Amino acid sequence: MRLDKYLKVSRIIKRRTLAKEVSDDGRVEVNDQVAKAGTVVKVGDKIKIRFGTRTVTYEVTDLREHVRKDEASLMYKILEEEKVERDF
Repeated sequence: MRLDKYLKVSRIIKRRTLAKEVSDDGRVEVNDQVAKAGTVVKVGDKIKIRFGTRTVTYEVTDLREHVRKDEASLMYKILEEEKVERDF
C-alpha cells in the first residue's frame, strides 16, 4: 500500500493530500529512509513522522483498504514519541 494512502486510512493523518505534502516535504521516514508519498509500506515497517515540535514513530501492524474509525488505531502501534527542540 502507498504511504500516503496508509497514513490516511489509518487516520494518522486525516487527509491523503496532507499526507502527500508531509511525505514530499521530507518529514516522513520509513525504516530510517526518507520516504515519498508513493513509497510502499508493509506490515512490520517503522514509520517516523515529524509533527511540528514532536516526532512519533509507528510500527505498521495491519494493512487494509477500508477501515472503520474505531478500528483505525489497530493498524499501527506507537513505538516512540518525543519532543524536539526547534532552533530559531
